[in-house]
Amino acid sequence: MAESLPELGEFARILDQHGARLETRVLCEVQDLERPLPVHAVALGSRSRGAPAVGFFGGVHGLERIGTQVLLSFLESLAGRLSWDERVQRLLSEVRLVFVPLVNPAGMRRGTRANGRGVDLMRNAPVQSRERVAFLVGGQRISPRLPWYRGGVGAPMEPESAALCALVREELLSRPFSIALDCHSGFGLRDRVWFPYAHTREPFAQLAEVHALFARYAEAHPNHPYLFEPQSRRYLAHGDLWDYLCAHAAASDRVFLPLTLEMGSWRWIRKSPRQLWYRMGLFNPMPPDRAQRVRRNHLPLLQYLCQAARAHREWLPVGAERQVHERRGLAAWFGVAT
Repeated sequence: MAESLPELGEFARILDQHGARLETRVLCEVQDLERPLPVHAVALGSRSRGAPAVGFFGGVHGLERIGTQVLLSFLESLAGRLSWDERVQRLLSEVRLVFVPLVNPAGMRRGTRANGRGVDLMRNAPVQSRERVAFLVGGQRISPRLPWYRGGVGAPMEPESAALCALVREELLSRPFSIALDCHSGFGLRDRVWFPYAHTREPFAQLAEVHALFARYAEAHPNHPYLFEPQSRRYLAHGDLWDYLCAHAAASDRVFLPLTLEMGSWRWIRKSPRQLWYRMGLFNPMPPDRAQRVRRNHLPLLQYLCQAARAHREWLPVGAERQVHERRGLAAWFGVAT
């Protein structure tokens, strides 16, 4: 298995080396070419239901291997430091961290965006856009032979999608504060951090909290490379898993901030145009040294999200301050004058 899917081999090596410090389970198994492939989840840190949590997800689209690789690097770093680094020990005494580094192993093994049944997992939730979406890109039910296939009308969610949603409900939505980061690649010349919604251009219900989170990051990292924006600013889509989970969170007074890291692969192509000859080159940095840099470059963001969860009571805006952050978010991202 490791030979055909190096990311699973790397994950197995991390578990062999650090498994005693990690809680591991298989969320589901998917059949691919008569071989079962597991969807693994790893958790570490506080088990208190009152503790905040951060979930890290990658490999939802099988072509986008770099997201899985970034998360495996971060997981290995945390697990390796847990035995001696007091800062990591303090963090994990107060925060729950959950990793699903490879949501779509069949797609990654096949080198396809969709899973083994031809379904795009990020178009698979029972969410219908309220507004017109782009043909095909926004999700289609015509055929699994075409990209962005949502699945059949009335069909249950795919096992990978259902397993991810069940884990998020159990580990994130059950806590007073949680953040999710879903790692993707393949869009634009810049690295972007998107927040909901994908199914509508209406402002996110927790816009003030997102604005406060990003403002603190910009203060701490004034030269950061990210463009923070709502996903709807780029395109609308049916079936977004995070929009679906936001609807579940809306029924409670808990704070749930799902984010998407969209790594700008066009920049890698501009530096190495020969990547255009390879399908994987459209979504991943191919020179090994560049891939290693990308793995390292996003660690400050991932570390920040962990620290922000730990200290969420100190920065979450309330009262008049929340109104200020909401107005600023509306002005910055939705063109609403304040």
